[in-house]
Amino acid sequence: MNRDHLLATVADTQAFGRALAQLLQAGDLVVLAGPLGAGKTALTQGIGAGLGVPGPVTSPTFVLARVHRGGRVPLVHVDAYRLGSMADVDDLDLDATAGEAVTVVEWGHGLVEQLADEHLVVELDRRDDDVRTARLVPHGPGWEQRLR
Repeated sequence: MNRDHLLATVADTQAFGRALAQLLQAGDLVVLAGPLGAGKTALTQGIGAGLGVPGPVTSPTFVLARVHRGGRVPLVHVDAYRLGSMADVDDLDLDATAGEAVTVVEWGHGLVEQLADEHLVVELDRRDDDVRTARLVPHGPGWEQRLR
């Protein structure tokens, strides 16, 4: 899979998430990095659709984490924006589902990487013309191999 992507619309971002979901398996950790409005939730919606989870995937901003079951693999969607420390992450008890689900964490850069031996960072950004960009940054040999 190409590591750099231009995503002109929300639909493009969701389609990219559906394509990315084809690489994902139970135990995967995906960390979404980028400013407000960069497309983190839209990307996660696409991942959910690609995994076949039923129902809407919405931002878990106020509940911090949502588990979506019923797809090929469960999806754990986390919003770490309000989390300030590792202790806050530990309180979510994400380790309990990490091995059986795909865990996607918005705003988790620097907070959640220890949840898995390897992980994928998706660096999202929004240009001045409102086109989004996505860069896949693998951490670990397994992700390096999958992205080839």
